[in-house]
Amino acid sequence: MPGRSVAAMDIGIIGAGNIGGNLTRAFTRLGHTVRVANSRGPETLADLAEETGATPVLADDAARGAELVVVTIPQGKVPDLPRGVLDPLPDGSVVVDTGNYYPQRDGRLDEVEAGTPETVWTAQHLDPTERLHWVKAFNGIQAEHLLTAGRPPGDLERRALPIAGDSADAKRTVSGLVEQLGFDVVDAGPLAESWRQQPGTPVYGAEAGVEGITAALEAAPSERPAEFRA
Repeated sequence: MPGRSVAAMDIGIIGAGNIGGNLTRAFTRLGHTVRVANSRGPETLADLAEETGATPVLADDAARGAELVVVTIPQGKVPDLPRGVLDPLPDGSVVVDTGNYYPQRDGRLDEVEAGTPETVWTAQHLDPTERLHWVKAFNGIQAEHLLTAGRPPGDLERRALPIAGDSADAKRTVSGLVEQLGFDVVDAGPLAESWRQQPGTPVYGAEAGVEGITAALEAAPSERPAEFRA
């Protein structure tokens, strides 16, 4: 799926761990405006703010004025986010989820264990009225590679990343961001199929181009691997 050309955007990032921190670095380098929040408070993000020019905020304020929000926190911490954390977003806004379920870290999540895709579970908690467009992306790439692995179009070493979502427009927007970072995009289908890129699947952590990522998605087993079950 070719991404649309992405002009400078206002992006909110909820979570400032390895992925959230490096997406903050990457997006600000590309000229996007970023507000970033973590669970410990804006004052703990002073160094990241000084490095990137991003604005540290409370989680309640990350979505305020944003055109797109990235949720990048441990799966088990999703219910701990402030109630209505995404309410400031207008209907139809794009939310990117980078989350992965690791039962050893997150505790047992019965719905996910029963087969609910991880991003569907997160959307059900944070967007119960289904007014936003969710895209699963960036969940299977090493955080450092967001800054170091990107290559220009046509480069023989250019890698591809899978994304899944129900809105074609939302996926085009996220594809544009992925391509800005130096990666091709493989459309992994709707959110209901996003289990194909969850931990333990062939595509999770794969470093390959479009053909390799496409083949890895097709080879995904429908049952969650035993090592990723509680």
